[in-house]
Amino acid sequence: MPEKTHLNLVVTGHIDHGKSTTMGHFLLDLGVVDQRLIDEYAKNSEETGRGDTFKFAWVLDQLKEERERGITVDLAFQKFETKKYTFTLIDAPGHRDFVKNMITGASEADAAVLVISSKPGETEAGLGEGGQTVEHAFLLKTLGVNQLIVLINKMDATTPTPYDQKRFEEVKAEASALLKKVGYKVEALSIIPVSGWKGDNLITKSTNMPWYKGPTLLDAMDMLTESAKPTDKPLRIPIQDVYTITGVGTVPVGRVETGVMKPNDVVVVMPSGVKGEVKTIETHHAQIPQAIPGDNIGFNIRGIAKTDIRRGDVVGSTNMPPTVAKEFVGQIIVVFHPTAIAAGYTPVLHAHTLQVAASVSELLSKIDPRTGQVVEDKPKSLKTGDAAIVKIKPLKPICIETYKDFPELGRFALRDSGRTIAAGIVKEITEKQDVQVK
Repeated sequence: MPEKTHLNLVVTGHIDHGKSTTMGHFLLDLGVVDQRLIDEYAKNSEETGRGDTFKFAWVLDQLKEERERGITVDLAFQKFETKKYTFTLIDAPGHRDFVKNMITGASEADAAVLVISSKPGETEAGLGEGGQTVEHAFLLKTLGVNQLIVLINKMDATTPTPYDQKRFEEVKAEASALLKKVGYKVEALSIIPVSGWKGDNLITKSTNMPWYKGPTLLDAMDMLTESAKPTDKPLRIPIQDVYTITGVGTVPVGRVETGVMKPNDVVVVMPSGVKGEVKTIETHHAQIPQAIPGDNIGFNIRGIAKTDIRRGDVVGSTNMPPTVAKEFVGQIIVVFHPTAIAAGYTPVLHAHTLQVAASVSELLSKIDPRTGQVVEDKPKSLKTGDAAIVKIKPLKPICIETYKDFPELGRFALRDSGRTIAAGIVKEITEKQDVQVK
């Protein structure tokens, strides 16, 4: 059997809209999680006085708590297979971590599930001002997750009657309006009425909603497509680590984001501008004839000393070397700030494998995140929830690209004291460093 293609799936949604319950039940029905475990969680849940209603959610919550306590958990749960794909489930617990992971590329999500409650009051909380449904939809689009499955959850609890088609259509229309504003092609999305609690339309077609003719969650997962690998673009490999191996020499390690690398290629390291020749390429201790996007590789390079290359550098093609920026314009959304951001604020910029202090040197405009229209020129400050166009000046030149040319190297996060303050994309590089290729 050839190996199934692997996709990363992130699950998002407003708090209490049932994403943990839904995914817990889905994993149970799929046979990934043992019924005994669920029964044990139900018992624990009842003992805490919450009734058994939280038993499915406990599957993901237990993992989360154990992760937070620093216990390494067997994440077998988080891996599951469908007919077509192998999935890794990235639960987005605190969305601070989610944003950071998405941007640093540790968990490039190929697709997302967005859970929206159909319960009156809950729908509006998620879709209203400051709702996480809005924020997650915007972040997913900003971070380049273009494939989305929307679950309209809690259909067993609609009024005046359970499984009410009219209520589903109402919530679907609201969700569609939001997703359209954010930039999704709504007609291409699966929007599925489900009950995470009862299990309707997760794996098998629900008899409670004969009016719904579309796919189940499981079907929709197999309808996702594998993203095309950008092999035709110039080579870009952000460096994660560099080793010196006796008898071999300098061995940088990283993930190929774009382009193709073969032995005997001459490549350049930026920002230093040093050139070298690729001798061998390895992945999982086996030599390979070429490396393509998505491959995590180590490569032996001749002519480059260990001191010429470090984490955060980018290896690229000599005819189109990686861009070295001294200043750029970014479009950001402020995920969290306790007060407000003003010009001169200097958090830590994270992009691909890079971390560097960077100053938000100028606030150019505040924009409507959904339309991109300017709502205020040269604002004095930005607060949580604001979207804006800003100028950013890293404290030293860095390798970064515009989002439109290289989305993989055009996303970034601003972090401060262990929290994601803002997430964004590089719109334009306003000041480049001319590097002499040596």
